[in-house]
Amino acid sequence: MNQMRELDVATFGAWRERQTPHVLLDVREAGELKAASLEGATWIPMAQLIERIDELPPGVPVVVMCHHGTRSTMVAEYLAGTGRPDVYNLTGGIESYAQRVDPSIARY
Repeated sequence: MNQMRELDVATFGAWRERQTPHVLLDVREAGELKAASLEGATWIPMAQLIERIDELPPGVPVVVMCHHGTRSTMVAEYLAGTGRPDVYNLTGGIESYAQRVDPSIARY
């Protein structure tokens, strides 16, 4: 069985700079997305994941993000449990990313 791994925001920021292949899955709600977002993210709210899971391309690492990391942990664990390899939870979510990597991102 595959296991979800944690990915710290500094490492993720480096992935984005180096354009390391990945899918950023944003599982927050619409209002949260309007408050703050990361360019290039695939938005599938947590409640819609099961019916929309086929929107995630196979064979590409998936980094799951929410506001602080709680919902994304649950989603990442679910994805890993489906047999998908290379699933990461973005530790601390977009809040931590805004604090430590990109202060231009609005905080809420």
